[in-house]
Amino acid sequence: MRMIPLTRRIAGHLNRPRPATALPGLALGLLVLAGCGSSMAQPGATTPAPAMSAQPPSPDPRVGLRAGMYDAGEAFWNMRLVSTSPSRAPFSETMNSDLAFTGPYVIQGNFNGYQVWDMSDPARPVRTREYYCPASQSDVSVYRHLLFVSGEDLAARIDCGAQGVREAVSKDRLRGLRIFDISDIRNPRNVGNVQTCRGSHTHTVVEDPKDPAHVYIYISGSSSVRPAEELPGCVNAFPEDDPNTALFRIEVIRVPVANPERAAIVSSPRIFEDLEAPPRHAATSADRAAAEEALAEARAAGAFVVTIGGTDRVLPSSMVDQMLGNIVRSRGGSGAPTAADSASLRAMLPQVSAQMGGGGSGGPPRRPRDRGPTQCHDITVYPALGLAGGACEGYGLLLDISDPVNPVRLDAVADSNFAYWHSATFNNDGSKVLFTDEWGGGTQPKCRASDRPEWGANAVFTVKDRKMAFGSYFKIPAAQTEQENCVAHNGSLIPIPGRDVMVQGWYQGGVSVFDFTDAANPVEIAYFDRGPVDSLRMVPAGSWSAYWYNGYIVSSEIARGLDILELTPSAHLSRHELAAAKSVRFDYLNAQGQPRLVWPPSFALARAYVDQLERSGGLLPGVVASTRNSLDAAERTFMGGREHALLQLAQALALEAGRSRDAAKVRTLVVALQDLAAEAVK
Repeated sequence: MRMIPLTRRIAGHLNRPRPATALPGLALGLLVLAGCGSSMAQPGATTPAPAMSAQPPSPDPRVGLRAGMYDAGEAFWNMRLVSTSPSRAPFSETMNSDLAFTGPYVIQGNFNGYQVWDMSDPARPVRTREYYCPASQSDVSVYRHLLFVSGEDLAARIDCGAQGVREAVSKDRLRGLRIFDISDIRNPRNVGNVQTCRGSHTHTVVEDPKDPAHVYIYISGSSSVRPAEELPGCVNAFPEDDPNTALFRIEVIRVPVANPERAAIVSSPRIFEDLEAPPRHAATSADRAAAEEALAEARAAGAFVVTIGGTDRVLPSSMVDQMLGNIVRSRGGSGAPTAADSASLRAMLPQVSAQMGGGGSGGPPRRPRDRGPTQCHDITVYPALGLAGGACEGYGLLLDISDPVNPVRLDAVADSNFAYWHSATFNNDGSKVLFTDEWGGGTQPKCRASDRPEWGANAVFTVKDRKMAFGSYFKIPAAQTEQENCVAHNGSLIPIPGRDVMVQGWYQGGVSVFDFTDAANPVEIAYFDRGPVDSLRMVPAGSWSAYWYNGYIVSSEIARGLDILELTPSAHLSRHELAAAKSVRFDYLNAQGQPRLVWPPSFALARAYVDQLERSGGLLPGVVASTRNSLDAAERTFMGGREHALLQLAQALALEAGRSRDAAKVRTLVVALQDLAAEAVK
């Protein structure tokens, strides 16, 4: 187990290396090449626009934005809002959640089911289908013609009915994974369900390159263990008491792609074994005061309160419902609990407190203070590398998934600055992994000026020899209000070639884009934010997740609907880098199932590398200018002339690489030119 020093702080700006020394005569040679084009040449056609400021606006326009549902104040930097599409009832009556993509469609999870939007025209998304099926957050993923939806709520029904499930044990309850055939996306068909002992809070699609006939699903269930009377084999105990316990494991489901109705659990890997309790940080005085006030309000409203480890806590409504259901069942009754049932539960609260906090029989097992997590919140897989990043409550795990049925833990890291390891993202070559901390559970303000920058942030790790080493933290640098839930949440890589750039949702902290190429110094390079939904009270809202998909950023806005945004050229991202990013196209995308990013040969790709070499000082200004002119000339040349011009340019730059302080990037440019030359003769 690795502990991160508490003294590591939020990172600063990227350092710029000094200009490289050019090979004598190279600039002149490149200029000669530039003159070999057609007589229709327009010199300087790809010269960058006038320099733009690399510094963010000051004061930060995100601070102090006007509140409102659909008329809140907005702030942009280096991106623009393309469209906002409000949800409608019954989906507007609860929260939107995560996203998955297939073809031109984005599928948006919701606590009442899911919505399908056609974003063929990003400026005017079309609501294609709404599927009502209450089941907690309805985490969504796609694979070819299949859609997978998580269910965890005790009231979720197999038939998607609105009446819920009140019985403690019921054949109608769905806690696990729903499987839909979306061959006709306007008419999804529920073709199978897989029940699990703890339900499915999130899930991850895992592709096995060696097994195209199946797809695998990793289930992360964080709810209570259901009774064995409802699902045989479910055991609520510690491993030393019963090796068949439903705790300390994930579930692996194998889905036959041609026969998804045959999906079934094939293994339950115990990837948490031998982990000690992670270090924790104390709450701030402001948080303690707020918790005391909330507890007093809950007591006044008649909430059920237990004492665990000397701290009073409100019992979750799902647990209350289950306990009341047991009381009703024990007296041979049916239907809704009575006032007498509620009184009986209150009389049992001391026993419940003892069971939850210090052992006892008949309830949740005793959890020793030195015991580690019993499940993950989310797992991100990178099948091309055979790796996964498990965000597992108190730990970040690195897993070997070369055998998807039997993932193996390679490394584990913990940090007292992290409260709840929530999700993970790899960079494209797998040399880094970023974990998010959902401190406060996503419903509390953790981006206030009084909050430390390490709390509720991202942590960047480098990966070497299958071990993780801490690099830095990143948190949005704009203070949010007490009325804005804000913490690091879901995001994805943006396919900027040669760089590690990520977009991420921060709930009511908005959408942020940052560069973590330098693991020790991540820096924000673009953002979009709105003011709070309400200026007087906390109303959960904001970006649940923000993902890049085929040229656009799509954000699931918890309260307002669906946002589509677009990055604009800036001092941090050139138009050529953005054009190269847009050349990467996906047939479908689940952000938790990372594909390897591959850029097709293009002039935009070559120019993107030139822009980066100019920005870093990896080539002298004269060499940069002559390289651009040579690319212009080659692009205007046809037949064999283009191949010849590109190969000559590649040869000249290969010589320059030996003298450049950014030799690796110059060599990457050389390869891009060689690939482009090969395309020219196809």
